[in-house]
Amino acid sequence: MATKKIFPTKSSASITPWLCVAALVILIDQLTKITITKTFQLGEEKFITSFFNLVLAYNKGAAFSFLSNSGGWQRYFFTGIGLCAAIFIIYLLKKHSGQRMFAWALSLVLGGALGNVIDRLLYGHVVDFLDFHWQGLGHFPAFNVADSAICVGAALFILDELRRVNK
Repeated sequence: MATKKIFPTKSSASITPWLCVAALVILIDQLTKITITKTFQLGEEKFITSFFNLVLAYNKGAAFSFLSNSGGWQRYFFTGIGLCAAIFIIYLLKKHSGQRMFAWALSLVLGGALGNVIDRLLYGHVVDFLDFHWQGLGHFPAFNVADSAICVGAALFILDELRRVNK
């Protein structure tokens, strides 16, 4: 006998694959940070190309070192923001797990946010090591895999919204 759902869910897709994407981002992020911290001294640079170096840098603030010299309270503030964002993202994933691009974006942001939260909890700062620079323009602030995942996720949010608007 077939059963019929009285209250169908908006999305029958599982969030498990999306949580696996986030976990993979966290794993890659943490492995790269451990590798850099084991092989570099703080501030040490390794030339890779004319526009890219590896460098070990610590960021006690947020993006672009925002509030990095604020006495320590920012560690807990940004950790709290990251955890609140993670909870909200998981809620959104449950609600919209069938929307592939949106779920990809959420998963990347989730993994990136939690990767940086782990750093703040363990070390009191975020480990950054990717250093892009251009002659005449100088160095872009150093960043990491978690930051990259957040940026790609944000780009996917924009692309998904533009795609939705154009339908």
